[in-house]
Amino acid sequence: MELKTDIVIVGTGAAGLFSALNLPEDKNITIITKDEAENSDSFLAQGGICVLKDENDYKNYFEDTMKAGHYENDKKSVEIMINSSKEIIKDLEKYKVDFQKDNGEYVFTREGAHSSPRILFHKDITGREITSKLLNEVKKRNNIKIMEQFTMVDIINKNNECYGIIGIDKKGSIVPIKADYTIFACGGIGGLFDNSTNFPHITADAIAIAINNNIKLKNIDYIQIHPTTLYSKKKGRRFLISESVRGEGAVLLNKNMERFANELLPRDILTKKILEQMKKDNMPYVWLSMEPIDKKDIKSHFPNIYEHCLKEGYDVTKECIPVVPSQHYFMGGIKVDYNSKTSMENLYAVGETSCNGVHGKNRLASNSLLESLVFAKRAAKDITKENKKIEDINLNIDLSKYKDYNKLQKSYRQIVLDEIERKKKDYERSNHNEA
Repeated sequence: MELKTDIVIVGTGAAGLFSALNLPEDKNITIITKDEAENSDSFLAQGGICVLKDENDYKNYFEDTMKAGHYENDKKSVEIMINSSKEIIKDLEKYKVDFQKDNGEYVFTREGAHSSPRILFHKDITGREITSKLLNEVKKRNNIKIMEQFTMVDIINKNNECYGIIGIDKKGSIVPIKADYTIFACGGIGGLFDNSTNFPHITADAIAIAINNNIKLKNIDYIQIHPTTLYSKKKGRRFLISESVRGEGAVLLNKNMERFANELLPRDILTKKILEQMKKDNMPYVWLSMEPIDKKDIKSHFPNIYEHCLKEGYDVTKECIPVVPSQHYFMGGIKVDYNSKTSMENLYAVGETSCNGVHGKNRLASNSLLESLVFAKRAAKDITKENKKIEDINLNIDLSKYKDYNKLQKSYRQIVLDEIERKKKDYERSNHNEA
């Protein structure tokens, strides 16, 4: 069996859905996801989405992003993201996304490494609010088809030109999907780690496929650890304790219940301090106290965190919770230009799968949803502008090499881990030579 569509999008997170919504409605669009449509990391984002409040904040917002990224950010990408932020918020409100307001005015919260509050939010489930509304809108469109339980295993590549993807459906059938354009919106790499805030099925398949097809990557060893996830001995995804909890006043404590760090440091620096404290205390976690936050505010602003911790046996209005750093975000990925184009013709990458340089070496809190949406829209606009139709040529695709999916999955996992390790060693060697 072989399918044909105008545009195929891999992933049902915010970036993939927003790409689809910004493409012309006379185009046939197929979106695939290896799990259910709702099971994307975008649904898990708690804190919020950054926005340029006013022109007076531009310089500070730009500097906060650059400083958090250790000044390795692509300046033009950062400029594009910040200057597009208000337009993106208007788009989201058009799709009925509900941000916290007081007397009709936006309420802004603050997170680590931000010099002032500039983050819009919906309780502590902003990602779910945004992504669910985008998914609802996608389901209304007659030109968009979502295929769940469908896993991409490769792209159709001839002479560095992408002709679509090859996937495996839930019955185990290998199905090529030919397309004029392909958009990777596959999420991060959390499934490669034992402790991660990501869904375990998000295993960096697109990165492995990019390596196998000589598609350029960037900063693949730049992996962010989130300082505060709920400590647990259970296996599986780690529950995130949003940075905005600390932005609203929660404090970190050692085993003697003494504060040991500035809670609003950039994530990588704070993570280092927490790990150092854990070593000093000889403990597998540190404590987070929400005592400085009013109890009513905890239940209204952080209801999801409150309820989840309660299920785990902690009442955050009365006691501290144990927290530990976990893998959270991938700043590197498939190298793209300012319109999210990869080094392969007709192939785009958006969201966490891609790397346009916005985040540098360390992502500023709540820039992820904004960056994903800004550059997803730019990808869609660029495809619309190009509007190229690929000739239906015989590609002679050998499907036999994809039959053993389990073997293939293990292979892809190792390819990515090996490449990350190689880049780390290259980085260490270059630093050593400079010294």
